[in-house]
Amino acid sequence: MRAVIRPAQYLALALYIVFLAFPLVWLMSASVKSSGELNSLSVRLLPEQWHWDNFAQALERQGLVRSAGNSLGVALVSTALVVLIALPAAYALARFRGVLRTMGTGWILVSQVFPVILVVLPLFLILRTIGLTDSLVGLTLVHTTYTLPFALWMLQGYVAAIPVDLEEAASMDGAGRVRALREIVLPLLMPGVVATAMFSFVSSWNEFFFALVLLQSPENYTLPITLKMFIGGEGKVALGPLAAGSVLAAIPSIVFFSIMQKKLTGGLLAGAVKG
Repeated sequence: MRAVIRPAQYLALALYIVFLAFPLVWLMSASVKSSGELNSLSVRLLPEQWHWDNFAQALERQGLVRSAGNSLGVALVSTALVVLIALPAAYALARFRGVLRTMGTGWILVSQVFPVILVVLPLFLILRTIGLTDSLVGLTLVHTTYTLPFALWMLQGYVAAIPVDLEEAASMDGAGRVRALREIVLPLLMPGVVATAMFSFVSSWNEFFFALVLLQSPENYTLPITLKMFIGGEGKVALGPLAAGSVLAAIPSIVFFSIMQKKLTGGLLAGAVKG
């Protein structure tokens, strides 16, 4: 029976990988096709002729590199803020009992109920009052605020999965709370921190609606707003440069994931081993 189940599992995994990878492969194929081939009914995966000039056009138009820098700065800063705020708050939610925990949990759940379009106007008015509209600083604060509830919910689940007995054992060995948190809880929590950071980065990197409402100056545009500019005023789309720009836009996320994914499993049991 096991001899039948194992190949079926591998087949299902292979099909799932193909399903996930196909849109990216098709996007990369479109990025090197000519406009005529993209506008035709051809469904060839490989292009008839390779048009690498799509990437040059994407980089030359609309300030793509500058927008990528804006998106990268906003994503990195908002991710750092989310992790720094969510980490102690998640520990408090998971370990302590009381009214504050109930209120915090309620705030997390309520904040996920409302769609973005209902909160964007109050956020815009608040930022206009403090002079942070059309500002990357204001956009960073908005991304942090909007991502924080779900990130906090993720992290408190990781904290709750760590046995309290480990902290009590460290306390019996003479370790204070700060030392127990640093040497026991934090190494065990590192995969959750990395997963939260990855979620926060991707959410900020791909965010479009808040940036569309809050930013007016082209020098402040983030990458999703700049990619939108490849659609002309009459709805005509530069498909080749748009696909090339989308491929370039995916590179930072891939690099970030490749750097962070090794830390997902690292330290899983490191904090439980007594040196």
